[in-house]
Amino acid sequence: MLNNLLNLFNLIRIGARRTAPEVSDLFMIGVKNDQYDGDYRPAIITVQDFMAYINLNVATGGGLFSQTVNGPTVTNTTTETNILGTGVGSLGVPANVFMVGDSFHITVIGHLSSKNNDNLRIRVKSGSVVLVDTGSINMPGLTNQHFELNMDFTIRAIGAAGVASIASGGQFTYIKDASTAYEGVDFSVINNTTFDTTVLNTLTITAEWSAADPLNSIYTEIVTLTKTY
Repeated sequence: MLNNLLNLFNLIRIGARRTAPEVSDLFMIGVKNDQYDGDYRPAIITVQDFMAYINLNVATGGGLFSQTVNGPTVTNTTTETNILGTGVGSLGVPANVFMVGDSFHITVIGHLSSKNNDNLRIRVKSGSVVLVDTGSINMPGLTNQHFELNMDFTIRAIGAAGVASIASGGQFTYIKDASTAYEGVDFSVINNTTFDTTVLNTLTITAEWSAADPLNSIYTEIVTLTKTY
């Protein structure tokens, strides 16, 4: 224990010479636990994980991620591909940071083209865990139309797979060439079997075409992720 405290002191002493902390720097916090004197036990956490906790659990309603470049274009392939691009903020939540009741909203806007009667499948994932799977959507003929995906997520329980629970719901909509009517799918799904809050969770959204055809194409332009509760 003494060696650990000395190492921590040296980290603080060396880090104090810099003008700003780095994301890998460590510091000590007190975690509520009535088994310890003073009801708190010491815990060491990185600056990155601490800031993630602050963003998720203190800055309610704040922005978490905003895409600043177009996502990759998924076209002429049947390979499932992530359609999210890079941006500012983060799509990842470190292990053990989620709290019960945490709620989020994501808006995804982009361009979509499709060959009549080919199928498009959208999956929303947290790491490798599928939160939403639209199944095969039979597409009408579309030429460079806009699409929008709006989703909400709520953490119902935290813990390992089989204990943790997340509810996800939303709509995927677009306008076909033949009319100005909106089409699409909606969904509401609870995952209480494979979702795990004790590991890093990084959000991805993938697209998969049923046929490799240059007429089938999708990419994202605007993606924003916010915490709503």
